[in-house]
Amino acid sequence: MAAPKKGRRQSAPGKPGRSLVFILIALVALTGGMFLSGHTTPRLGIDLAGGTSITLEAKNEPGQKNAINPTNMNTAVDIINNRVNGLGVSEAEVQTQGDKNIIVNIPKGSNEKQARAQVGTTAQLYFRPVITQTSGEPMPEPSPSSSSSGTDKEKDKSKATDKATDKATDKATSPTASPSTQGRAVSEALKADPTPSDKAKDGDDGKKKDKTPTPDPATAKLQEQFTKLDCTDKKARAAAGQGIKPSQPTIACGKSPDGKSWDKFILAPAEVNGKDVKKAQAVINQASGAWVVNMDFTKGGSKKFAAVTSKLSQQQPPQNQFAIVLDGDVVSAPSVNTTLSANAEISGSFTQQSAKDLANVLSYGALPLSFHEQSVTTVSPALGGEQLEAGLIAGAIGLALVIVYLVAYYRGLSLIAIASLLVSAALTYTIMTLLGPTIKFALNLPAVCGAIVAIGITADSFIVFFERVRDEIREGRTLRPAVERGWPRARRTILVSDFVSFLAAAVLFVVTVGKVQGFAFTLGLTTLLDVVVVFFFTKPLMTLMARKKFFAGGHKWSGLDPERLGAKPPLRRSRRVTAPPAGPVDPKEA
Repeated sequence: MAAPKKGRRQSAPGKPGRSLVFILIALVALTGGMFLSGHTTPRLGIDLAGGTSITLEAKNEPGQKNAINPTNMNTAVDIINNRVNGLGVSEAEVQTQGDKNIIVNIPKGSNEKQARAQVGTTAQLYFRPVITQTSGEPMPEPSPSSSSSGTDKEKDKSKATDKATDKATDKATSPTASPSTQGRAVSEALKADPTPSDKAKDGDDGKKKDKTPTPDPATAKLQEQFTKLDCTDKKARAAAGQGIKPSQPTIACGKSPDGKSWDKFILAPAEVNGKDVKKAQAVINQASGAWVVNMDFTKGGSKKFAAVTSKLSQQQPPQNQFAIVLDGDVVSAPSVNTTLSANAEISGSFTQQSAKDLANVLSYGALPLSFHEQSVTTVSPALGGEQLEAGLIAGAIGLALVIVYLVAYYRGLSLIAIASLLVSAALTYTIMTLLGPTIKFALNLPAVCGAIVAIGITADSFIVFFERVRDEIREGRTLRPAVERGWPRARRTILVSDFVSFLAAAVLFVVTVGKVQGFAFTLGLTTLLDVVVVFFFTKPLMTLMARKKFFAGGHKWSGLDPERLGAKPPLRRSRRVTAPPAGPVDPKEA
C-alpha cells in the first residue's frame, strides 16, 4: 500500500513570550546604560549644534619656495584629518579653501581644546640628539638671609640627583645587555643644578670634559640665546628656534617629565624626520602593566635610527637622549641605553591619554608644510537648530502619514505595527545616544534624513508580513495556521529586502566622505534594527494576538475579517465515488 503524500511542514509557533522578554530586557539595559553614562540625548554634529572652526594658513619652510602646491595641501589635509580622528573626534571636517588655507571644523561636544592643540601643531616632526638640558624656569638669585633653608633644599636636591644619577648610570653602563627586537627608551631626563656654585661649576666642567664629549657643540650665539631663553613665557617658547633648518642646531622648550614645569634644550641637527616613522601606537606593556608607545620605522628610517641610537647609547646623560620635536616644541626626550632599529618602545610615567597623544604626534606629525593658525571662530548653532527642527517636523509628518495609512487599511493590525515602530524608535534612540560617548558618533542632518527613511523601511516589513497572513486567510485557513504558514515566506522577503538596503548603506559609507557617511551609517543601523524588531517583537506579538478572540474570530475591525478579505470557504475532503465499469457485468455464481 502506497504511503500518503505529506503536506508542507508548518513552522512551530515556539514560545513567543521569550522573544518579547528578550526585547524588553534589551530596552531596559540600553536605557539604563544611557542614564548611567550621563548622556540622555544623541551627540549632535557641527551642522546641528555648532562647534569650532579653525583656519590654518600654509607657509613655506625655510629654503623651500614652492612647497605650497595642491599635492602638498591635499597631503596636509589627509594628515590633519587623521590626527583629529585619532583623538576620537567624529564628524570633523577638514578641507582646503583657496590655494593656501585649510579649514578644520570641530563639532561642539568634542574635546575642542585638545583637538585644537593637535591641529595647531602642524610643523614637521624631527628626532634631534640632545646636547644640553636644564630647567626652563627663571633662575632665582640666592638670598643671604635664607642660608639655612637653602642648605636644606640643596641637600634634598642632591639626594634626588644622586638617585637619578645612580639610576641613569646603571642604565647608561649597560649597553651590552641582551638585545631585543624591540628597543626600549626611558622617558625620564636628568636636570642640571640651576644654581651651582663657582667651584661646583669648575668641577662639573672638568668632569664633563673628561667624561662627556660634546658631539656637536653649540655656537656662541646659540649659547647666548639658550642662556636668555625663558620657557615659562609663551611668546619666548613660540619664538625659540624659528627659521632654523633641520640641518642646523637649535634651542627648544619642552614640558618636564612631571608635566608641571618647563625644560629648555640645545639640540643637535635632526637625524631622523617624521616621514621615517611608519606607525606608532599606545599600548600596555604586558610585563610592567604601564602605558608605553611603540614605534615602527620605515626601511630607511630604521637605518638612520640605528645609527643615531648607536652613538647616543655610548654617551652620558643628557647627551644619551634624543628629542622628539614637533613645531619647535620638545614633545618627549627619552634616553637611550642600547642600539635601536626598526622597532622602539618609549616608556615612562605615561597615562593612557598622554601615551595616545604622543602616539598621534608620532603617527601624523610628518606634514610637508608649516601652518599658522590664522583664525579660530565659533560656529553659531542657530542655523543648525532650525535645520534640526525642520527635520524633526518632516519626520513627525512622515510618521503620522504612515500611522494614518496603517489604521485605515489594517485597522486592528495597525496596533501591532505602531507598537513595533515605537520599539524600533526606542532602540534607535538609545543606541545613537550611547554611540556618542563610546565612538564619538555625532548625529548630523543627513543622519536625521536616514532615520526618516528608516520609517518607511520598517513599515514595509510589517506590510509584507501582514499581507502574507491575509493571503493565507483568503485561501480559507484560520488565523493561527495562517500566521505560521505565512511567516516563512514573509521572512525570506524581509531578509532579502533588508539585505539590499544594508548593502546600499555599506557601499555608500565606504565610497563617500563627510556628512553623507552619517546618512549611510544611520540607514545601515536602522536596517539591522528592523530585522531585530520584526523577528523578536512583531512576529511573537502577532502569534500571541492570533490567540485572542478579537483577531482569531475575524472581527470586522481586526483587519482580518474573512468576508472583507474575500476568503474562500474552507475545503472539505470527501470520498471518491468509483464509477461503474463500462459494459455488461457477468454475475458470479455462488
